[in-house]
Amino acid sequence: MKNFYIVTNFHKDPDMAVTREITDYLEAHGAVCRVRPKNAVPEQDYRYTDPTDIPADTDCILVLGGDGTLMLTAGDVADRQIPLLGVNLGNLGYLAELDRSSMIPALDCLLRDEYQIERRMMLEGTVFQDGEEVFRDIAMNDVVIGRSDGMHILSLDISVNGAYLNNYRADGMIVATPTGSTGYSLSAGGPIIAPEADLFLLMPVAPHTLNTRGIVLPPESLITVQVGPGRDGREQNAMAYFDGDEKVPMKTGDRVEIRRAHTDARILKIHHDSFLDTLRRKLAAL
Repeated sequence: MKNFYIVTNFHKDPDMAVTREITDYLEAHGAVCRVRPKNAVPEQDYRYTDPTDIPADTDCILVLGGDGTLMLTAGDVADRQIPLLGVNLGNLGYLAELDRSSMIPALDCLLRDEYQIERRMMLEGTVFQDGEEVFRDIAMNDVVIGRSDGMHILSLDISVNGAYLNNYRADGMIVATPTGSTGYSLSAGGPIIAPEADLFLLMPVAPHTLNTRGIVLPPESLITVQVGPGRDGREQNAMAYFDGDEKVPMKTGDRVEIRRAHTDARILKIHHDSFLDTLRRKLAAL
């Protein structure tokens, strides 16, 4: 690899010290390195990184920040299919493989073309209001339908491939990828799933019943979550969250349809640690 693009979370690298360290090192070794402008303002067409700013010859996108920064960048550049490598400048991270102590040896590996590319399944969610599509986006971790205000219970009707599954009375519903199984779904009591698996995880949040469990569904599934009526048939309000960032208001009768995205994220791996090795190391750090 010789052409790099750096996406920096400037809240975690405010003086750009890490960004400059990486840029100087790569350029000193004959590589070309461009950096996402610090004054870039997200527009409607993307959440964090403008994919049109990334040069066509880019071999790798280095993402400096944490898992959240990496997820938002992956969503923005999904159609470009450029592999990403995360450098964790935060606390606990499952996706961002590197930290400051390991990034220089990793850069050497990239320059020598010593790496693997791991594909991660992504979701596409489409929100409908009054039968009309009002929003569509992709997510690497999950799409969550949750409360928008107050502490009320949501009534959510779930269908799979057009067949009615169940009505859930809960604080919300998580539709997660295997990558997202170590995120919000894990906090809600869901299982940890190996990232190379292709499947959906349907996980209720604080369900108000004793016999409601998460459900694993095949990747070809079309999952529909419709907001039902509130107490006494009154209209209730909800919110659809895409990777915890984009949020779309919903009300009784609105629905979100979730399917596998048309493209997968491409994540670079330098180390040969297995998913279980990484999981054990991350959990031990808690």
